[in-house]
Amino acid sequence: MQPITLFNAPLEFYLFGATLLGVALFHHRTLSVALIGLTAIIAYKFVFTGFHGEAGAPGLAAHLAHEWVIIANLALLLTGFALLSRHFEQSNLPDLAPDILPDDWTGGLVLLALVFVLSAFLDNIAGALIGATAARHVYKGKVQLGFLAAIVAAANAGGAGSVVGDTTTTMIWIAGHSPLDVLHAYVGALACFAVFAIPAARAQQKYQPILKHDVGEIKADWARIWIVVFILVAAIGANVITNILAPHVSDLFPVIGAAVWGAILLSALARKTDWAVLPEAAKGACFLLALVLCASLMPVEALPPPSWETTFSLGFISAVFDNIPLTALALNQGGYDWGMLAYAVGFGGSMIWFGSSAGVAVSNMFPEAKSVMGWLRAAWWLPAAYVIGFLVMLAIMGWRPGV
Repeated sequence: MQPITLFNAPLEFYLFGATLLGVALFHHRTLSVALIGLTAIIAYKFVFTGFHGEAGAPGLAAHLAHEWVIIANLALLLTGFALLSRHFEQSNLPDLAPDILPDDWTGGLVLLALVFVLSAFLDNIAGALIGATAARHVYKGKVQLGFLAAIVAAANAGGAGSVVGDTTTTMIWIAGHSPLDVLHAYVGALACFAVFAIPAARAQQKYQPILKHDVGEIKADWARIWIVVFILVAAIGANVITNILAPHVSDLFPVIGAAVWGAILLSALARKTDWAVLPEAAKGACFLLALVLCASLMPVEALPPPSWETTFSLGFISAVFDNIPLTALALNQGGYDWGMLAYAVGFGGSMIWFGSSAGVAVSNMFPEAKSVMGWLRAAWWLPAAYVIGFLVMLAIMGWRPGV
């Protein structure tokens, strides 16, 4: 049968948009909404359009066979990084923050900078949660909504140029792009951080001064810190070695995800792994993978051509729609400047509380953050920071499209 179009756009995009809108509206049913959306898109393509030129069950099977390595890698990395983040939390380093932060507004600035740096090495969700936990300690539980937004923004900006710092950059990495292809996202990330961090820290200090106190007998568990390093080295090393010695293997097997899980299992011999975080991480991974599969089913030939203007727009779109499927669409289409895309969809999601996974995670800790208008009023400087960071990156780096 012939595909259905509305206003010259294929129906698949409307189904996908409805799914993302459902995710935005029903935050407590995100997995159900994503799975319903995926089922609807598959059913439509099964009956009307086929799967990239092949009809019915054979077409669906061929599509899944093409996508399984990326899906498996993402599943292994998302769950593996959750365990990695838990090792870092249990290392006691976050609990040492009250002893090292300055006791004026610069304390908040240093805390935001630490979140930025941590998110380059940990998942941005972990970086944001660690920052929010430390803020709750040093501000006696009175954390201004604008400062919470700044913590989310710092985590998203810090992860934008690192392939282990954000799910979107990890997707770009496992799709075959070099970690260096996203590194220049830090040009925009550092510029936007300079715009929002200082006013956020000063406003928080005025709202509730920082409480500097002795952390007592708390000591860092260096064994867990080395476990974190070991897992990260395993992921990066597996990717580098595979690309040098047998690049075709990465298309046949989830090398990076398997390396991460191998390192996790080995590290369990040195320190007990907190497997209790795995069920929730697996649920979150299923949600994101459902959205990625939805994106992989879109007719990307109908999208506007890649350009810096398109990328700039995606930053604002990612504030209301999850950045994971936006990245998947861009990867399927190809031809983007991957560093510029990573900055746009990574930091752009900070502008509204549900625009990024880090924002959703922090809002679960501080329910008062679950207000779109409250977030926009308290963190009005985030859209300005996004625009300034993007323009600085464009002026310095230019548009550098990849494959």
